[in-house]
Amino acid sequence: MTHEIPPRSGAGFELKAGQRLTVIDPQGEQVADLLAYSLADTAEVISSGRTLDYANRIYLTTGDLLYSNRSTPMLEIVHDDVGRHDFLLTPCSADTFRIIYGDTDPHRGCFGNLAAALAPWGVLPDQIPVAFNCFMNVPVDGATGAFTVEAPLSKAGDTIVLEAKMDLVIGLTACSALQSNNGSFKPIHYRVD
Repeated sequence: MTHEIPPRSGAGFELKAGQRLTVIDPQGEQVADLLAYSLADTAEVISSGRTLDYANRIYLTTGDLLYSNRSTPMLEIVHDDVGRHDFLLTPCSADTFRIIYGDTDPHRGCFGNLAAALAPWGVLPDQIPVAFNCFMNVPVDGATGAFTVEAPLSKAGDTIVLEAKMDLVIGLTACSALQSNNGSFKPIHYRVD
């Protein structure tokens, strides 16, 4: 069964070892922030630093593992239509919108949506790390290290499929940042098989 995450919202759910999570961009150019926690101990959480260190690159795709802060494989990318996702930038938040966009009444962003979605498993806001930002396009200049947030490369119906290597709690959003989504907010679909 395919589930829909409405624009600018999030969902939390369990993913058992061996199950596959398919994240779908139904309309194209929409980012989905993904977090993973060990179901047995939510102090074990997906780690950008460990994952990028072991992969030895910042652009992850089919065959790459996403590691926890304890260096345990949590997810494996088993299919990827797009090949460009971000694992550098933190989930957007009310502070993001205030500081970067100058919003005076900011949306809670992916950070707030993830906090709400993961609260039933006892995950606190301070336990939210850098997310694996499915479909987010952040080119990095090789000479200067400067980066920009560009339109996602995903087209309508593109997917990324991740297989759980342990029992997990997943947080997933339809990203709330205009810059990340080429100026519009759209839903994200997902399926667990």
